[in-house]
Amino acid sequence: MTRPDREERVGRAFVALADSLVDDYDVVDLLSRLVVHSVELLAADAAGLLLADSRQELRVVAASSEDATTMELLALQSDEGPCLECYRSAAQVRVPDLADRTATWPAYTVAVERSGAFRSVHALPLRLRGQAIGVLALFHRNPGPLPEPDLLLGQALADVATIGILSERAIRRGTVLNEQLQSALDSRVVIEQAKGVVSQRTGLGMDEAFTLLRSYARRSNTRLAEISRQIVDRELDPAALPVPRPARSGPRTR
Repeated sequence: MTRPDREERVGRAFVALADSLVDDYDVVDLLSRLVVHSVELLAADAAGLLLADSRQELRVVAASSEDATTMELLALQSDEGPCLECYRSAAQVRVPDLADRTATWPAYTVAVERSGAFRSVHALPLRLRGQAIGVLALFHRNPGPLPEPDLLLGQALADVATIGILSERAIRRGTVLNEQLQSALDSRVVIEQAKGVVSQRTGLGMDEAFTLLRSYARRSNTRLAEISRQIVDRELDPAALPVPRPARSGPRTR
């Protein structure tokens, strides 16, 4: 990606995220967009966003990929790993090569090595005046450090996530509203259940099922969590969600 092209993409990403920050925005959809932008702009192979619940335990609320390996590695960081360290210290944790941290996080590094998926992780805090409320995790398949400009951009994206979660009133008071954080986490549970229902009924993979739910929520101007609740409660038939058909290729020209 050339520098002008990247600058244009960065601008578009922040405009899109800013447009989402309206009075009644969908925080789960906002965070899902943010992790996708993180992958695209920082050349990451996967990204995930974890929030701390009322018990100060990290839970996955958004991921660029719903594949089992990524979700497992994100979830494992509730017990040990760069994300937990990042959350506790409210500081960036840079791990250019996870093989060098075996003694620090034995269970996590063994799981990463077993998966063969990633070699490098960078954890960036979602913080408000020195207090972390969550973590943005960036995964790379190849070992190596992230350049400083990428870390600055990644932290800016994490800061956008913080602003999206906290209300203006909460920022002025300097407090974190546990109700807002718990609401985002609870919404994720319902969305996961709805993804499973849609996947089973339509035969789509989990990634495609999530995309279908999100697209339907946007077209109907309804919150993603509400659409998911309707699916789970059988108020909305998954068959009513229009499954996009693959584009038909036209005749080749010479």
